[in-house]
Amino acid sequence: MSEPDHRTFFTTPRSSDVENQVIPMRNGVGSQKYKPVDYKQLYELAAVEKMASAKIKLKIKKTEQVSKINKEQMLLKQHQRVWWQEHKRLSETRQKAEAEIKTFLDEESHKHNFFLDMRDLERKLSKERDTYQKNTVVPIWQLKENLKFRLSEMQCSLSEESCLKSKFNPVEMLQQIKLVKKQQKAILEFLKLESLALERELEDCKTKALAHSFEEKNGLFLEVPAALLSLECPYPDLKALLISEYRKLASGYWSKLQEIDHQLKVLYRNIDWKEEDQWVFQTVINQYPSNLQRRRTLYLDVLQRYLPHKSRHDLVVHEKAWDRYNFIRSQRRVLMLNWAQARKAFLLKAVRTAAEASAAHQAEAVLASARQKQQEVCAELKAKVLQWKAQQEEAAQLEAAVAARRKEKKAEEERLQREQEMIRRAHDKEKLKKYWAEKELKWQEQEEKDLQRLEELRKLMAEQAVKDRERVKFRQALLEKRMLEKKELALREALEEEEKERCLEALRQQVAVVAKPDPARAVADTVASKARMGIGTNQEFDLQKPLFPLHTYSEQQIVSDPRLRVELALREAGLHKTLYAKEILPKIPPLKPPRRDMESTAFRM
Repeated sequence: MSEPDHRTFFTTPRSSDVENQVIPMRNGVGSQKYKPVDYKQLYELAAVEKMASAKIKLKIKKTEQVSKINKEQMLLKQHQRVWWQEHKRLSETRQKAEAEIKTFLDEESHKHNFFLDMRDLERKLSKERDTYQKNTVVPIWQLKENLKFRLSEMQCSLSEESCLKSKFNPVEMLQQIKLVKKQQKAILEFLKLESLALERELEDCKTKALAHSFEEKNGLFLEVPAALLSLECPYPDLKALLISEYRKLASGYWSKLQEIDHQLKVLYRNIDWKEEDQWVFQTVINQYPSNLQRRRTLYLDVLQRYLPHKSRHDLVVHEKAWDRYNFIRSQRRVLMLNWAQARKAFLLKAVRTAAEASAAHQAEAVLASARQKQQEVCAELKAKVLQWKAQQEEAAQLEAAVAARRKEKKAEEERLQREQEMIRRAHDKEKLKKYWAEKELKWQEQEEKDLQRLEELRKLMAEQAVKDRERVKFRQALLEKRMLEKKELALREALEEEEKERCLEALRQQVAVVAKPDPARAVADTVASKARMGIGTNQEFDLQKPLFPLHTYSEQQIVSDPRLRVELALREAGLHKTLYAKEILPKIPPLKPPRRDMESTAFRM
């Protein structure tokens, strides 16, 4: 709502106000009962209240800041407690693993030469680490200590500039720092290349291990167990049927396992996080145990600190995807357990079936006629099973041929893609080296220009300092001259003022009024005392008039203003502090536009 014009709003006198205005007149104009308003004191009281309000507001802000800091410290304490427990657990695990490795190496070093080679390699790596520390870390620490010593010398001898210049050469020190930086850069590039080579080797080993594990799982599922092959069954077709049923059962579980593995691959492929961010996410979540109170709040807070480039929405979405991934992995584990139980149960059932078949075969020795018929039925079933088996083998061979062709094509595409990626990376490295060489040359040229400009500025500042000192002396003399002139002028004005007061006093003496003595008037009644006794009641109408005329608006005129009515309606609805009210109230025009000379400019910026 726009600010009201205070000059256009006045109050309408009421009858009670008129009656209250009569009392001061009855008590007398010089009555001590009513005093004039001290606006200066009111302004001071308002300023004090404003200051107190500002202090309260500042105190509230400080309280909010302290509350925020205390909340942050409480979170950090909870994180620290969890981190300390995790550090303790990892330290114990590390010590245990190192002790086990050491014990294993000590026990097996006497049996195999491989462990002796491992010890030699450990000593070699230790020597290389010491050499690296001597060639890289020690020079940096020496340079750091030398710089600290030089800075302390500079702080102690700031007044002796010539002596300092002779002892300390900044150009030589900068060259030495640049040389150390170049050496460190070359070493880091070499280590980076080595780390990339090691990562490639580890990826190859991982690929080979996964290939082996896939073959082992394939054999575990689809290979017929030796217990089933060595099963003694008088009926070869029954044994073949059992083997085919086992393969059918294994193929069902194998298809489910492949489906779950495919889902895991799709989920892992859809996670577009970097490996470092994924590692941080898994590590942080594993640090907080599942039975911890406010576990999700704590690890989300830590993830927002460790991964500031990820929003909370991204973390929540990734958390849901990771939970889905872990749920499918748990399903995979359950499937493997169910397969182990089903395999065991099938083997037991096959053994029991073979035992029953043996018993039936012994009974069939007595029933020769029935056996002949059963053999014919078995031969027919065997022919059908063989035919079905041949069809299945042909279909499996065709599927294997198609899968092999697809795999070969995919491997060729991946090889071409890797070669293109290596060519592109080599080209990017050449561009990057050229860019840094050009940038280093530009930095050197800019540094030379800056040093030359600094020398010129120092010369100009020295010349300007000489001119400024002369100017200060001139201004000081001019100021002293002006002060003397002001003192003379003030003395002259004081003499003129004394002369003027003397003339005015003489004029007052000439026009002074001499009152005549009137004893009767001194003891006569006053107009106020006559009014209290009822004398001169015809003047009561004049006494009840207001002290001064009022020119203002009536109550109906004020209420008819649409701005006031809308503001009262919004206040009754509790919407007078909303954004809608702030937006609509300044747009409501008054009944009559105000005159230009009555427009307030007090609140204009």
